[in-house]
Amino acid sequence: MPENLLKGKKGIITGALDENSIAWQTALKAKEQGARFVLTNAPIAMRMGAIKELAEACDTIIIPADATSVEDIEKLYDEAKEYLGGNLDFLLHSIGMSPNVRKGREYGDLNYEWVQKAYDVSAISFHKMLQVAEKKDFLNEWGSVVALSYIAAQRAFPFYSDMSEAKAILESIARNYGLRYGKMKKVRINTISQSPTKTTAGSGIDGFNDFFDYADMVSPLGNASAEACAEYIVTLFSDFTRMVTMQNLFHDGGYSYTGISQEVIDNFVNHRS
Repeated sequence: MPENLLKGKKGIITGALDENSIAWQTALKAKEQGARFVLTNAPIAMRMGAIKELAEACDTIIIPADATSVEDIEKLYDEAKEYLGGNLDFLLHSIGMSPNVRKGREYGDLNYEWVQKAYDVSAISFHKMLQVAEKKDFLNEWGSVVALSYIAAQRAFPFYSDMSEAKAILESIARNYGLRYGKMKKVRINTISQSPTKTTAGSGIDGFNDFFDYADMVSPLGNASAEACAEYIVTLFSDFTRMVTMQNLFHDGGYSYTGISQEVIDNFVNHRS
């Protein structure tokens, strides 16, 4: 990758938990490319992860914030602006959680209070971050906002449950706010549908390892790693993609447009025989 793609740019990266997370890898890549940024996560997530190590590696600070709280987001933006010395150029929304999925509730037996929690954490938080940014005039012209989605927003998967709807809402917010913010300040907003990735969150889904192997067999290029996704995110933060907005961008080795692969057919035939 060319050097200094993000030289002079400032941002916020949410959701880094450990070295397996896409947000963690994005922070490392953004640092390599010359960006300055702050890290943020919910206080409970910070206790679970190793984000302090990441902050030290990136020579930055952590500002705890609950992304479902407008008050916390306002405080995050104020402190980030003070620390970084001005308005920001990029935001990464890497936040998602479903209590129903985590606790193994079937799709036909959802706890609806948990559904609302999943939507609020995984999608509505994105709107809150954008709305607060608009009201505070927090992002510079030609800024870039990226959120992490998944192909289950468009297709049905038996294990993804109410997170499918949460991701569909997330992508809709990116389109609607992309239209609004693009007209206002040339800010571009996109989502990325990444391959199944062995993050802490992804690996907690029942049957994840089997599906990971299946997707790897279907994808012509194989599954994309967290590090590769981070590199893609860096390009979206850069000026080289300034005319890309309101898109859901598949970063999945070709999985999203492959019907079936010969490897899957051979595996099925061998298993049947």
